[in-house]
Amino acid sequence: MPTENIRTYDVIVIGAGPTGENVADRTAAAGLSTVIVEDELIGGECSFWACEPSKALLRPVLLHADARHLPGLDPAVGRPLDTAAVLAHRDRMSNDWADDDQVEWLKSVGVELLRGHGSLDGPRTVVVRTPEGETVRLRARHAVVVCTGTRAALPDLPGIDALRPWTNREATSAKHAPGRLVVVGAGVVGTEMATAWQALGSQVTLLARGDRLLPRMETFAGALVADSLREAGADLRFDTTVSAAERTGDGEVRLTLSDGGELVADEILFAIGRDPNSASLGLRTVGLTPGDWLSTDDSLTVTAVPGQWLYAAGDINHRALLTHQGKYQARIAGAVIAARARGAAVDTGRWATHSATADIEAVPQVVFTDPEIATVGLTTREAERTGRAVDVVDYEIGSVAGAVQYRTDYRGTARVLIDPDRRTVVGATFAGPGVAELLHSATIAVTGEVPVDRLWHAVPAFPTISEVWLRLLETYRG
Repeated sequence: MPTENIRTYDVIVIGAGPTGENVADRTAAAGLSTVIVEDELIGGECSFWACEPSKALLRPVLLHADARHLPGLDPAVGRPLDTAAVLAHRDRMSNDWADDDQVEWLKSVGVELLRGHGSLDGPRTVVVRTPEGETVRLRARHAVVVCTGTRAALPDLPGIDALRPWTNREATSAKHAPGRLVVVGAGVVGTEMATAWQALGSQVTLLARGDRLLPRMETFAGALVADSLREAGADLRFDTTVSAAERTGDGEVRLTLSDGGELVADEILFAIGRDPNSASLGLRTVGLTPGDWLSTDDSLTVTAVPGQWLYAAGDINHRALLTHQGKYQARIAGAVIAARARGAAVDTGRWATHSATADIEAVPQVVFTDPEIATVGLTTREAERTGRAVDVVDYEIGSVAGAVQYRTDYRGTARVLIDPDRRTVVGATFAGPGVAELLHSATIAVTGEVPVDRLWHAVPAFPTISEVWLRLLETYRG
């Protein structure tokens, strides 16, 4: 028979991905007894099925693409990538899907780990069912923090289970390159995985619901990625969806498309969005709806639950579905919980200690395609949608000396959006090889609300790609 015991802590964290780990680290550092509950690998989606393994796949791909366009290197790298070696590198970077290091880290910062499925059971109470069949009831003196993240969304297609589709998990952990891979989705996961597997030996067909790739970003970004994927041999089909799909007895995937066409592949990857991991969280016990996102204010406090004890950080709150933003929210939430626990004032003003303002105004993101896309703050589309006046400044990055040094046939575009009244940068997008390292300077400019007249005195080193900042300012001032 299952047994039950009761334990009390200051803080209970449900979910031990990067967000949960960082919340627990911050509350433990503040002197609050903290337990973290996880029923999968410690380190979560990012460490094992998303950020880390996907970038391990993509780094050799992008380096190979750059090298093929540099004199002296191009003959040496003319051969295809060694797929087995890249996959072995991916396995090492994912620690072969073992979380021993993460467990040791939790111990080192004084956080207790309880493995099992955690769910709410009324205010400040979490019930954990362990793999051994034990039931543990946890009670929190100060806070319960939900950091359970998201899972890949799947389409409402008949027979979807029998289809055995790939999600990001299979796409980042596959042991070999499928001969023919259909990627459904034109966002970040779809374009990154299309880039990776096309280079690793698959024939990729990408199906986009709309008329371009990366539809939430500047139009030129998606266009550059589309050109590169076509050059690599991928088949891109726009305004196309899957009407029906089946896996045949011989293992093939047969698709009927919205235009009446058909496709046959070895695997199909759905990269069409994310759903919240909240269906089995016991939300009804605190007046919430299972399966919903957990809405919070800027202090990461769940607004629909009274008493300021329930928090949600990371993807589960739908504010900014990115690992680094989840970790940022964790830092804010940890500070809020610590302040409230000691009876101190909580400052939730704009850019204040206890306010996740960056979720709204300065979210940085890199898409590790060929070429890379780096963006922070507003896009022109978002400015138009919200009715915000901005000055749009563009510059071709390939005209900068450092870009030509980087890659002789460099193609790329930089765009900044400037508030005409305050004369501060409110958004930036860079599209081109190697632009990921430009992003933090743009993030500082947006977050710090640095006037362009002061940015004029930030001198970029020559010859680097960062000189594009000078050219953008010259264009604006001129």
